[in-house]
Amino acid sequence: MTIERKPAKPKKCRVATCGASFVPSRMGQAVCSPACAMIDAPRHQPKARKALAQIERKEIKVRKEKLKSRGDHMREAQQAFNAYIRARDQAAGHLCISSGKPLDWSGNAVDAGHYRSVGSAPHLRFDERNCHAQSKQDNRFLSGNAVDYRIGLIERIGQEAVDALEADQAPRKYSLEQIKGIKAYYRAKTRELKKGEAA
Repeated sequence: MTIERKPAKPKKCRVATCGASFVPSRMGQAVCSPACAMIDAPRHQPKARKALAQIERKEIKVRKEKLKSRGDHMREAQQAFNAYIRARDQAAGHLCISSGKPLDWSGNAVDAGHYRSVGSAPHLRFDERNCHAQSKQDNRFLSGNAVDYRIGLIERIGQEAVDALEADQAPRKYSLEQIKGIKAYYRAKTRELKKGEAA
């Protein structure tokens, strides 16, 4: 069985100075001749430039990703984790874990403070029980305010969980793929939290 194609309807050339009527020979044809196509071409340049710039940005991103060291990926994973901790505690309306004072969420005054620091217990850097929203004052200028942090932590997660954190000495070795996975996981969790707040 053969399907008959309908003959193409005549169209008016898109070039204003031409306006000739023509029958398109292909889909999407908007001009009557190669001469009119040359006149019409500049209207497509901004779109083409934008598409090329987008391709270039993607290629640069891919090249930059390949140049990243393990340390760069770890830093980005830590930033994603810390951003999630701040978003989690802000959504829950938590006070500063160590001072018990309200946190200033308007600016850049809140840290994701680790109870057992990343320096002394790197294996707990991505443990959500070990990290809570804390004022920059307590985290940076009072060395984490550890004594008051412990009191706040017991109130928040319980004595048993704090004891488990303090006893945990098991090293964690992360592959590069696991580090990338941690970064993606916490970025997604933060987006989800913020989407829930906006709804």
